[in-house]
Amino acid sequence: MKILFFLFTAICLSLSFNQKSGRKVFDVHIHGSKDIPNQLMELEQAGVYKAAISSSWNLQNSYRGKSDIHLLYGLMFPCPNGKVPYSHQLCYENGQEWPSPIWVEQQIKEGRIDFLGELLNEYYGISPSDTLLFPYYALAEKYKLPVGVHTGGAGPNHGSPNFKIEMGNPLLLEKILVRFPQLKVWIMHSGDQYYKETVDIMHRYDLVYADISVISNPDIVPAAQFKIIMKTFVEAGLEDRIMFGSDNGNIEKVIASVDDLDFLTKEQKEKIFCKNAEHFFVTAKKAK
Repeated sequence: MKILFFLFTAICLSLSFNQKSGRKVFDVHIHGSKDIPNQLMELEQAGVYKAAISSSWNLQNSYRGKSDIHLLYGLMFPCPNGKVPYSHQLCYENGQEWPSPIWVEQQIKEGRIDFLGELLNEYYGISPSDTLLFPYYALAEKYKLPVGVHTGGAGPNHGSPNFKIEMGNPLLLEKILVRFPQLKVWIMHSGDQYYKETVDIMHRYDLVYADISVISNPDIVPAAQFKIIMKTFVEAGLEDRIMFGSDNGNIEKVIASVDDLDFLTKEQKEKIFCKNAEHFFVTAKKAK
């Protein structure tokens, strides 16, 4: 364990630093943009050296080879009416709501998928433990791919008529965590208003991590509330499984919101910005 700790520390520290803050950031939650060059430039300037992206299949494929940022590519599904929430692009060219598991496995074998997510079950109106998702979880477990699941609330105009906020409760993950015991899952948005439920499920399942996207964005969640949520996680002993995510928010503001948490030590902030994500994703990749 000590060897792994020093390895992930070296990975973070060996990369060039952000000129503004001296911070290296692994952003585990970004989406596609209409202005890809500008998005990537802003991320690089903020010190992001690695990021996990999920969007429509065509849009995210257009990112390949475009940046010095090491991008990990996800698979977004199920898509309400075949579309990505908010942007309303087709998830797949054929308008499918669900990608074929056979096609998914082929993409995994070809190295074109690094994780499954963002899972949109809540927008689709079903539980993350719905049996419709089992074939995909089986593939993720087989190939040691992490799975990122949307939790909590949603913004306006997402275009998903069957959205059910109660399907964003992280406790609903327990059924799949029991059925697929080697599955690595990260709870996107840390559960948002269900953050106490996130703490509960993380206490009981060691392979479950959480990202702080949305809740760390001061334009969406007040800083005081973010501080309460983060203190709850840290006091629960979960500082080693919290990962940074921006969800296409203002990257500088989101980084600053973590830096402003005065109860965190420098070492704890480094875990959130970099080390925890390296452990979660790098160990999964090595196990493939």
